[in-house]
Amino acid sequence: MSRSLRAEAALADSPAETLPQPYAYRRHEAVEPDWRRFPGWRDVTEQEWRDPQWQRSHCVKGVRQLRAVAGPGLDDAFYDDVEADQRDHATMSILLPPHVLNTIAPHTEVETAAWYEDPVRRYMLPVASDRHPLWPSHPLASRDSLHEAEMWAVEGLTHRYPTKVLAELVSTCPQYCGHCTRMDLVGTSTPQITKYRFVMRPVDRLDRMIDYLRATPTVRDVVVSGGDVANVPWPRLASFVGRLLEIDSIRDIRLASKGLIGLPQHWLAPQVLDGVAKLSADARARGVSLALHTHANAAQQVTPLVAEASRALLDAGLRDIRNQGVLLDGVNGTTEGLLDLCFALLDSAGVMPYYFYLCDMIPGAEHWRLPLARAQELQRSLMGYLPGFATPRLVCDVPYVGKRWVDQVDGYDRERGISSWTKNYRTTVDHDDPAALDRVHHYYDPVHTLPQQGREWWTSAQALIGGKS
Repeated sequence: MSRSLRAEAALADSPAETLPQPYAYRRHEAVEPDWRRFPGWRDVTEQEWRDPQWQRSHCVKGVRQLRAVAGPGLDDAFYDDVEADQRDHATMSILLPPHVLNTIAPHTEVETAAWYEDPVRRYMLPVASDRHPLWPSHPLASRDSLHEAEMWAVEGLTHRYPTKVLAELVSTCPQYCGHCTRMDLVGTSTPQITKYRFVMRPVDRLDRMIDYLRATPTVRDVVVSGGDVANVPWPRLASFVGRLLEIDSIRDIRLASKGLIGLPQHWLAPQVLDGVAKLSADARARGVSLALHTHANAAQQVTPLVAEASRALLDAGLRDIRNQGVLLDGVNGTTEGLLDLCFALLDSAGVMPYYFYLCDMIPGAEHWRLPLARAQELQRSLMGYLPGFATPRLVCDVPYVGKRWVDQVDGYDRERGISSWTKNYRTTVDHDDPAALDRVHHYYDPVHTLPQQGREWWTSAQALIGGKS
């Protein structure tokens, strides 16, 4: 039998639709959740819902407002759980635009059990019962876990890589994620955390950043972030990006905004789209890539409104929109969860899956964090389903090292959950250290995921470290 006949026979006997696969792809059309299922929004019109100012002015900032919106569908124990978390654990205050709340348990009536299990709720509205009872924080957790402030060339300008910098223009966001890696700076203080505040005036900080970049031609890539650039007044953001475009050495500019996912109405505003179109045209004329990086962690966040905003930005001229998610247990820590999200981003919104980071070692994050070994398994499980150019890299952001693919680890003690990493460049912190490229740096798995011997070792070590669990 010829090869073609054998292939036809095989297909007839076992059509591709019935071939068993670990993950079964199905394209699902996104449906905008009905905000009117919330008692507090029964009378909200579509015009109001699409208004970014209405969204901002109706953000939920605490339990009282949450009760007014969600009503009796959530029981008193749930509201108490939220309050207990804010009082005893939270590193981020509550700030949830209506659009974000509407993606929690999006296709059911407001109901306690569904909210407890929902992946978006798990990271956008943490409750005390989410936290690990024995190890809410790793003994070596720290506020600025990536030591970004130590690498500031100018206040808010982190020069961490040889050719790249991070410019923090603002210390606020349209919405606050519970696992925010910049929890020491971003947002309002909580009972547990008094936030750092920029000292310099915004105009002076931005001027100093531009001066530094003009004087440092080795930098070609600028991530314009915060906080979230959706909270930077558009004229100020446009002016800053315009000044970056005038620096010949800068070839890539990336705007960082979770607001595309949490407040897509902002990016659909005519002033913003017109401004993006002008900046994109200027960037193309200068041969500079202007892109936007966003942050979705669950497929249900890719709503039709998010897709509309994303495609409008691409039509306005952005080179790309890319997603940088975070691996979070109970949110997306499975093959199915990650692939569902990646396909939703690609199919519905034209957003490129880019990175998924292991959650950084900030206080209170242990219930979210996955061990390195699990991330390695997940990376392998993603291969072959997505186009190669859209297969995200799972990375560990190692303190003093930077992003490393999870399989680039130099050594890994799985019993104690200690991974070892080296780097191939110097930073502003170790520029005069002759041993910088040989020095070993560490990242640590969550203690509760370790075997018993490892947990016992950390219990003993914790007393010596003096950290809080």
